[in-house]
Amino acid sequence: MRTKEQWIEGLSRMKRNLYHGGEKIGRDNEEFLPSFNVMGATFELATHPDYEELLTATSHLTGEKINRFCHIHQNTDDLHKKQDMTRALCQYVGGCVQRCMGIDAANAIYTVSYEADKQNGGATQYHENFKKWLERFQREDLVGCCAQTDVKGDRMLRPHQQPDPDQYVHVVEKNKDGIIVRGAKLHISEAAIADEILVVPTRALLEQDKDYAVSFAVPGDWDGVKQLVTIHNYRKRNYFPKGFDAGSSDSYVIFDDVFVPWERVFLCGENRHGGILALLFALFHRHSYSGCKPALGDLMLGTCALAADANGITKAKHVHTKFAEIIKVTELGYAAGFTASSLGKPEVYMPGAGFAPYGPGNYIPHSIFCNVGRCLTGEAVFHEMEMLADISGGVPATFPYEGEFVNPETAEIARKYTTRSSMMSPENQAQLWRHVGDLACSAKGGIANFGALHGGGSPRMEEIAITTQYDIEARREIVRRIAGMTKD
Repeated sequence: MRTKEQWIEGLSRMKRNLYHGGEKIGRDNEEFLPSFNVMGATFELATHPDYEELLTATSHLTGEKINRFCHIHQNTDDLHKKQDMTRALCQYVGGCVQRCMGIDAANAIYTVSYEADKQNGGATQYHENFKKWLERFQREDLVGCCAQTDVKGDRMLRPHQQPDPDQYVHVVEKNKDGIIVRGAKLHISEAAIADEILVVPTRALLEQDKDYAVSFAVPGDWDGVKQLVTIHNYRKRNYFPKGFDAGSSDSYVIFDDVFVPWERVFLCGENRHGGILALLFALFHRHSYSGCKPALGDLMLGTCALAADANGITKAKHVHTKFAEIIKVTELGYAAGFTASSLGKPEVYMPGAGFAPYGPGNYIPHSIFCNVGRCLTGEAVFHEMEMLADISGGVPATFPYEGEFVNPETAEIARKYTTRSSMMSPENQAQLWRHVGDLACSAKGGIANFGALHGGGSPRMEEIAITTQYDIEARREIVRRIAGMTKD
């Protein structure tokens, strides 16, 4: 396994293909430092006694000890540990831990590549290709991101119907050496600081869409790949640093006639399996959210409790009601994920057929509970921020700048008139309001809320999955029997 320093050193050797603010930048740009803090924790804590059991696993391919973010789930215990690892790390870094896209994409591709080969009767070697890629991914402890969301163009048209075929990533040429792909993937978290980009389809695909049924992996600086990068950091602190300074980034990943050798291709033209791969990545990722979102609930509860302390309203009934609401959503989301882990099997839901065996035996979390937990917690994101605003009042939005607390002319009055409760030191109150301002009033805070709502699929996508996969007819039959009805 690698260290944080070895990972950063590897990034520094990558080619400059990142575009940010009108300039081409390297991965050693100082704006990435807060992001390095976050991703770096996944390396640092893997050897920490309190986290090692959660953050490491035994590779089913080599028998070697590996980082769990490179692991393929072999049983329900692996699913439980992935969920708990995600919650623990998100608590540690104060938000999204950023590395879950790689493990979720790897598990999805591992499963689907096997089934595609089986369908093709040995004519393709997708699964062997992926296992060879995976061995290196595990051995070198690489960071992977998942590029799924396409531009999509006219949302009412399928990929093959788009006036511009590049609105979805697609194959434009095949030859004996590999394929050439063109298009773009949007909103790709941490692509700028990932070693490898794993590409999967974004939706169900028809036979006419087979050129869009493509999955592959390339290094983040591969020839023909360009990234338009946004970097999200909290407001810079000069005098009163945060306890943990977190950052993140997102990329529009452009594939400009990119050549991908066959050994890096894991699906190419199998439209039915392309649609399953899209759903399966989303499923694994929503399972990760059953660890991530409860952690965000933990953080929100702690922030609201401290804000209530600072304002002297901790015993107010309306504050307790808000606490209870946050706790209910947090733990129900976790419970749904825990149940999804417990009911995990090497099965996927097939429309019209129910759950059926799928893949080479790796474990897949239960779809209904993954989607229920993700939908419940995702819908609560902005409401929880509203509760924080109500408890905090307007202070975080207009809190004086740091400089006013060190300027001899203003330091004393700034301290005096921003102090509320006598039960919390003025210095801690100031740090709290700076932190709440970061969460609720900064650009990064707003971006994080959008990500928490839409990441892994918006609540509407989860509602579709829940209602199409749940056996509603069986519930009708229960009530028909109790009511004494006959079936029309």
